[in-house]
Amino acid sequence: MKKIPFLLILLTLVTFSACKQAKETKNPFFTEYQTPFQVPPFDKIDSTDYMPAYLEGMKQQMAEIDAIINNTAEADFENTILALDKSGLLLTKVSKVFNQMNEANTTPQLQEIARKLSPLTSKHHDDIVLNEKLFQKIKSVYENRNQMKLDDQQIRVVEKYYRDFVRLGADLPADKKDTLRKLNEKLSMLTLKFGENQLAETNKNFKLVIDDKKDLDGLPQGVIDGAAEAAKSIKMDGKWVFTLAKPSMIPFLQYAKNRDLREKIYRGYFMRGNNGNENDNKAIVAQIVKLRAQQAALLGYKSCAAYVIDDNMAKTPEAVDNFLMKLWKPALAVAKNEVKEMQKIIDREGGKFKLQSWEWCYYAEKVRKEKYDLDENELKPYFSLSNVRDGMFHVATQLYGITFTKRTDLPLFQKDIETFEVKEADGSPLGVIYLDYYPRESKRNGAWCTDFRSSGYLDGKKVDAIESVTFNLSAPTADAPALLTWDDVTTMFHEFGHSLHGLFTVGKYDRTAGNVPMDYVELPSQVMENWAGEPEVLKFYAKHYKTGEVIPDKLVEKVKKSGTFNQGFVTVEYLAASLLDMDYHNLTSPQDIDVLAFEKKAMDSIGLIQEIIPRYRSTYFSHIFSGEYAAGYYVYIWAAVLDADAFNAFKESGDIYNKDLAAKFRKYCLAESGNDEGMTQYKKFRGQEPSIDPLLVRRGLK
Repeated sequence: MKKIPFLLILLTLVTFSACKQAKETKNPFFTEYQTPFQVPPFDKIDSTDYMPAYLEGMKQQMAEIDAIINNTAEADFENTILALDKSGLLLTKVSKVFNQMNEANTTPQLQEIARKLSPLTSKHHDDIVLNEKLFQKIKSVYENRNQMKLDDQQIRVVEKYYRDFVRLGADLPADKKDTLRKLNEKLSMLTLKFGENQLAETNKNFKLVIDDKKDLDGLPQGVIDGAAEAAKSIKMDGKWVFTLAKPSMIPFLQYAKNRDLREKIYRGYFMRGNNGNENDNKAIVAQIVKLRAQQAALLGYKSCAAYVIDDNMAKTPEAVDNFLMKLWKPALAVAKNEVKEMQKIIDREGGKFKLQSWEWCYYAEKVRKEKYDLDENELKPYFSLSNVRDGMFHVATQLYGITFTKRTDLPLFQKDIETFEVKEADGSPLGVIYLDYYPRESKRNGAWCTDFRSSGYLDGKKVDAIESVTFNLSAPTADAPALLTWDDVTTMFHEFGHSLHGLFTVGKYDRTAGNVPMDYVELPSQVMENWAGEPEVLKFYAKHYKTGEVIPDKLVEKVKKSGTFNQGFVTVEYLAASLLDMDYHNLTSPQDIDVLAFEKKAMDSIGLIQEIIPRYRSTYFSHIFSGEYAAGYYVYIWAAVLDADAFNAFKESGDIYNKDLAAKFRKYCLAESGNDEGMTQYKKFRGQEPSIDPLLVRRGLK
């Protein structure tokens, strides 16, 4: 998942605020970073530094806005649009660090700062986008843009800012602006609270503690060792601890023979935020949905989904719903066949029960072994984290000529993080990338990419990106390095793809550089996953961690043949969540809902089978209730059509490292991705609109 770039601060600023008032010269944010590449000096940043920097950043940006408004010269691109585009440098600087720390390395102090900041930053955002005098200046430039001798990109920036301000309520009458401000502030607090609750429910409020060795039957030794070390880390020596972090939970669901314990850990996972305790998210979800419907109506849209998607490639909720249902029918049919295959195994083994949702992983693993003679534990020894990392770097080097050099002299916020300097083929600088690998209680679940500094231009000089990629991968044990599942491998390639998008982005203006529609965002990431399983790529990085043996041809062939394994389930659970998201945000009027009843009705209406639950149930659906993907979770599979079609171009050429295609993809789909509308940029690369067929074939749905 790609965190929406902070260059959209004027569009989606729902960030945070802190508590110390006095400005201090020792505050690292107030001076230029004295570090290599000017990366954040994490070793010098204290939690007390954030609030003063935020307050000063907001103060400085408002002074910049006042200067635009009070300029007596006629509004033009330079004194209005460009001045707005380059405003808020300090605020951007501090927020990029704080937001990532609060998600990847949070503390009670940071969470308290976030709660205090939320209403402050919401007000600051509204003070800009609802400022009548500023809007009139922007409107003047917009109306006269074609007479100002602007180039194409300048006109695009003008049009984007004008549209932004209108969409965010700048054209509303004063009383409706006041109402909008109140809605925005409430939503900023609710989404923040949702995320805090989910973090607690995931990392603190559930642990499966095993003290009887018999309950470990079926688990691979590496998984057992990891659970023992997890227990030891919390002073429970001699026991085994499993958590809801996926590197811990998924292997347990796949291999543990104890059916009751599989149910216990899976129930702990899908009941997050739905336990009637202080972290319960049901009321919060209901309030968010209601307020978003009010917000959309106030802004003149039929629904929140209509508001969001109007700015996307899809354009309308109807187009999204139709697209999702075209995939739903074949995917559901495949998933039902997968159920039959697993039920046969249950019956054959004498089980007198029907397959349940918490047993899917366990019996799917049996199907994989039986149908493809492939056990994921055969693969893991070949997927050490360092080898996979080198593999994804190798692919980028082969495609684009860029190089990666490990740095050990950069300040870190966690000891396990690695940093790399990235250069062009000619040795010129491209940026820096941080890789944060392992789960911890202070980190939310999942994987994402953001940045500590965006690529762009300042005072006419190019600024290189500092990308940050965050994972939750299996940690090393005393006897083995971090060994990854196939899903972990593709996740690494995926998030790395986001970082390449950030590193390659070029553009003079923050509003458009790298700024793409939400349903384009996942193309740069998902396209990289395609290379991970190609035989010649596997031969490069898949080497046994003990012997150095390259992955055998027969194992590569098994991986290839099992490419459509379990894709009914994978597609159905994803589509179910996407359709649930759409149902919440297609509501055409504010209303009080019973969240569990709403969810059940939505899933019943599409015929979701009881053996599968949505990938994210309502009470832990952070993408849409604490992230930026409201009415947008569909974007992953929308972009999957693009990425499958794009990779098909390489396959059709006969060279997966086709340099000419790579150069075109880098130029039009990555570097200049914000220069025009998403489909226009894609067609510049491909020469035509994408076909859905490569995706259907890849997933075994055709």
